[in-house]
Amino acid sequence: MLWSLLPYLPLGLLAGLLSGLLGIGGGLVFSPLLLLMGLDPHQALATSTLAIVPTTFGGTWAHLRSRSLPWRGCLAIALGSALGAALFSHVGFGVQGWLLLTLQALMYGVLASTIRSQAGLAEPAGASWNLAGLAGVGCVAGLGTGMLGVGGGLVMVPLMVRFLQVPIHLAIRFSTLAVLVSASVASVRFLGDGRGLLPVGLALGATAALAARWSASRLDRVSDAALVWMLRALTLLLALDSGRRALALVLWPASAGL
Repeated sequence: MLWSLLPYLPLGLLAGLLSGLLGIGGGLVFSPLLLLMGLDPHQALATSTLAIVPTTFGGTWAHLRSRSLPWRGCLAIALGSALGAALFSHVGFGVQGWLLLTLQALMYGVLASTIRSQAGLAEPAGASWNLAGLAGVGCVAGLGTGMLGVGGGLVMVPLMVRFLQVPIHLAIRFSTLAVLVSASVASVRFLGDGRGLLPVGLALGATAALAARWSASRLDRVSDAALVWMLRALTLLLALDSGRRALALVLWPASAGL
């Protein structure tokens, strides 16, 4: 299995670039890749979560070094994501593969229509953070990671920008941290119940971590409009891909890797 990963390592680099730039975990690349390798949906989603841990660690480390993460907001969203992952990481085990993929498709479709840019938002002072709101957004990350094997970044960034008035660059930084925490918590459960393939997840994640650290350190060079455009394009693409895979599983159950 590890040797078969070699042709796909460039995709690991792509996942890392997207993770550091958009605050996502990279699961949007890892999950389809692992399905293509022949893993069933439950294995693919769990192994994707394992790969997300080193990927998001690379981006989070870059943000921490630049001191661009307010500690109050970090603590709130990290606690929420840890709780959400602990609660939901066992839920997906009993859900059929086609339904997991259908839920992914619906989630991405809704997000594609809600992502907006709110230019001109200023970072609030530490005392004015909506800590309860950030914790709730973190729980969403835990739900996405624990049940669907995606980091939740594509959900959290629009929620923070639209409802919590967090500037998009800071929302991406918060998202990267939250995904790291939720994926770490969920990975423990996935390894315990045997769903995740640790060597495969680490091989992909280690490659992606290098790219994530590089792109995260250059986040401020990208405009708000460009970030929103990339997020919207990704969600539309992923909605179509997840829907196609779900339909294939319903019509041809042996086609999980298509």
